[in-house]
Amino acid sequence: MSREQRVADAFVRVADTLTDNFDMIDLLHTLVTECVALLDVDAGGLVIADENGDLQLVASTSEQAQLVEIMQLSAGVGPCVDAFTTGSPVTVADILVEGDRWPVFQEAARAQGFRAVFATPMRLRGEVLGAMNLFSVEPGGPTEADAVIAQALADIATIGILHERSIRETHILNEQLQRALESRVLIEQAKGVLAATASLDMDEAFATLRDYARAHRMSLRDVAQQVADRTLPGILGGSSPRTTVES
Repeated sequence: MSREQRVADAFVRVADTLTDNFDMIDLLHTLVTECVALLDVDAGGLVIADENGDLQLVASTSEQAQLVEIMQLSAGVGPCVDAFTTGSPVTVADILVEGDRWPVFQEAARAQGFRAVFATPMRLRGEVLGAMNLFSVEPGGPTEADAVIAQALADIATIGILHERSIRETHILNEQLQRALESRVLIEQAKGVLAATASLDMDEAFATLRDYARAHRMSLRDVAQQVADRTLPGILGGSSPRTTVES
């Protein structure tokens, strides 16, 4: 199979994980595995920032790569951390010679038999999600073509993650909006019930619902639901429908 076909197949396999049953772990494992299989490297690891901005190891192709990544993250410094922080690729052609600015990483990589690393950020425009490390047991940086392919594959994965996040956030927003609309309908129904049973105007009815919810530590929606269902007799038809509380 030609290199061009292998590259095309790698892009297809990464893109194929972006389905309705999206699985981020599957996507990231596929990304780093395809890069190791396709490029002139021996192992790979991938870190992603959590909700607090702390990098976490989520994928690796070998125990050796995993150990190096863990040591790097524990120290808080290393090529992968730099790639994430700067949003730019980091190439270390010979870890034994150029890696002394990250002594913990240098020693961990040496102990696991790695001599070179290429770290590429997972980024889209100004947003950086994480970074991918590609390790080699022989010194030497990636070719220009390999660096472009690695970044392009990482970009596809990044777009997939951000797209899924956008869909999820939109879905949550739509659910919240729908619930708010349903709550509004319940509140209007409850106001009507109170207006009819307690001789209140609509503003007074709403104030009664709100005051009762605050006084009894209930949500306004729940109070409105029970009033609409006529299952909250405490404020239905009584002589003192309102319970005033401090705002």
